[in-house]
Amino acid sequence: MIDEMLELANRNKEKMGVKNKGEKKMEYKIVEMTQSDWEQVANIYFEGIKTGIATFQTNIPTWDNWNNSHITSCRLVATLGDRILGWCALSPTSSRCVYAGVAEVSIYIGEKYKGQGIGKNLLTNLIKLSEKNGFWTLYSGIIRENTASISLHEKCGFREIGIREKVAKMNNEKWLDVILMELRSKIVGID
Repeated sequence: MIDEMLELANRNKEKMGVKNKGEKKMEYKIVEMTQSDWEQVANIYFEGIKTGIATFQTNIPTWDNWNNSHITSCRLVATLGDRILGWCALSPTSSRCVYAGVAEVSIYIGEKYKGQGIGKNLLTNLIKLSEKNGFWTLYSGIIRENTASISLHEKCGFREIGIREKVAKMNNEKWLDVILMELRSKIVGID
């Protein structure tokens, strides 16, 4: 299924590119994440952790822990040669069978590559892939101060469904709110 989706994206003639300062536009690909990507994925995740507004995680999990908590059919990376520029994945929101089509989004872009459209391309492809895998609702909980992530989700069709006020503290400092965002598929679970 991932191969079909990526083949369809390749037929779409639209070039995806990224520029480092002083460089010309470079083409990148969006492909399925594999275990061999973990070191770079974990490094990008750690960059997010260090911001204090991307996640409440404070440490990088092991590959096994991360792998066991994320849905295997919906994991993507943006790559340029052997470099990973960003990644996204889904994790289940509940073990109850009635929520089998509901998943939580994780998306992280490397610090050097933010603001260049990679996040939008990753999230758009993840949405398509999730629908091909039968997911009808995607959900994100985003720390209020992470305005770039909130904006990205809005651009990709997510809507705000609520706020969890003062839900957690980072490093025992100030309480942080989480914005709850959701995207309901228009093609899956519409019966």
